[in-house]
Amino acid sequence: MKAGVGLFSALALFLLMGAVFTQRPKPKKPTRRPGTTRKPSVPKPAAPAQPEPQEPTDFPPPILGPPSIFPDCPRECLCSPSYPNSLNCENRNIRVIPVIPSRTHYLYLQNNYISEVTADAFVNASEVRWINLANNRIHRIDKKVFDKIPALLYLYVHRNQLKEVPSGLPATLEQLRLSKNHITKIPAGAFNKMENLTLLDLYHNQLSDRDLGKNTFRDLKSLMQLNLAHNILKKMPDGVPNSLIQLFLDRNSIDDIPKDYFKGFTHLAFVRLNYNQLSDKGVPRAVFNISSLLDLQLAHNQLASLPLFNGNLEHLHLNHNNIESINGTLICPYNLQAFLGDESLVPKLRYLRLDGNHLSPPIPLDVIMCFRHLHSIVI
Repeated sequence: MKAGVGLFSALALFLLMGAVFTQRPKPKKPTRRPGTTRKPSVPKPAAPAQPEPQEPTDFPPPILGPPSIFPDCPRECLCSPSYPNSLNCENRNIRVIPVIPSRTHYLYLQNNYISEVTADAFVNASEVRWINLANNRIHRIDKKVFDKIPALLYLYVHRNQLKEVPSGLPATLEQLRLSKNHITKIPAGAFNKMENLTLLDLYHNQLSDRDLGKNTFRDLKSLMQLNLAHNILKKMPDGVPNSLIQLFLDRNSIDDIPKDYFKGFTHLAFVRLNYNQLSDKGVPRAVFNISSLLDLQLAHNQLASLPLFNGNLEHLHLNHNNIESINGTLICPYNLQAFLGDESLVPKLRYLRLDGNHLSPPIPLDVIMCFRHLHSIVI
């Protein structure tokens, strides 16, 4: 009887537990969101390129400087308390020259967008000594400007767009740089009364023989350096002052040098005639026998022989010509026997360049015997 009751109790407990488990909520399966269909990406059209600035309107804006202790300092410029006589207006995107303070001696206006120079800016600038206008867009300089700056010594206007040498230049000028313009004309009298000018740089312009008259350089009594390289000259310029120390005529089309061209040049030390059309026919044999000459450059011409030169010459450039042989006895400035016992008579040539010709080693012995001071010879 007891066994039956126990069995019945166990069976009831088992059924009761089963009912409890069957009533527990079943875990819900995670619901999956319906997938969203992505639209294919369409590339955006490229932004149009910004147009280049159209001259002369769309220049970068002028760069204004900080307030200055000088009330007359233009906002486009810098006025340093350490250099009260200097006005620094370079690299400021300036299009028009501001009014120059009367205290200014040194004026820096290079690397801007200036197109012309008028007298208005210089109404109070009578003390200006130095003006740098390089690398602008200048095509005109009003001659009245120079009436306002009568004490000017240095004028730099290279890398601009001038078509002629400015008129009315002050007689006080000592250096005038006009290289890399478009100059085709030197007005009559442009250099009149400029007896103080020591440097005239007309490199890389478009000057021809007809633009250089016999009297163009007549008044330049103190001129020491004349640079007419990279023009379109076909002959040596006339009327060059005999005060010259340096004469540069590279990259022209010169094919002839008059026999007595350098007569009277007692100070001439440097002559450059590289990249011309010189041949033996157009170069008198003794034309470069100048006692003051130290450096002679005749590279990239059509010479077939070495010209005679003075014993004081130290550097000789004859590379890239048509030279096939060298006779040391012929080109030696002195007789070899004359200076065997006197070193002061030995020619002073130190550097000789002959590469690019039709020569091959060895160097002739008579060349070595004559030019004992040679430090370098290039064949």
